[in-house]
Amino acid sequence: MITIRDEIAADIPAREALLDRCLGERRTAKSSERLREGRLPAEGLALTAERDGVVVATVRLWHVEAGGKAALLLGPLAVAPELQGEGLGRAMMREVIWRAACRGHGAVLLVGDAAYYERFGFSGDLTRDLAMPGPVERERFLGLELRDGALSGASGVLVATGRPDAAAPAAEPARRAA
Repeated sequence: MITIRDEIAADIPAREALLDRCLGERRTAKSSERLREGRLPAEGLALTAERDGVVVATVRLWHVEAGGKAALLLGPLAVAPELQGEGLGRAMMREVIWRAACRGHGAVLLVGDAAYYERFGFSGDLTRDLAMPGPVERERFLGLELRDGALSGASGVLVATGRPDAAAPAAEPARRAA
């Protein structure tokens, strides 16, 4: 039996190994990672799925903002390869979206496969005036309003607004060009 529950600190090593296995080690080079690094996920919106005590899926939401409009950034979503295609990713998505709506959040943004995420209501129309803080394929930058109009007037580059992670390594200072 698979159980979807809140992520706990003890899940982190298994979560990181699952992400490396599913997404590859270059996953940390993605633009979305710039909005997550050094931050904590949104409270109550980091989920783990486990089967027989083993982490088999993960999803997290992160606080971001664009043009004064608050939103959540989803990612990454990962399901153990041996369980892909069995509906676990769909169950994780439905649960995290439901929890975000219950907590009063207005919108969720993500970078991902449009064909997959459209089934949950995500659309590129909502991100037309938004940008990621690095390169991203436009057709993969999607949004979902949990409240009508939550992204109205949102524009510009997304910035991280979540709580800093005191346990995260300090970022290196920017190097000045000589």
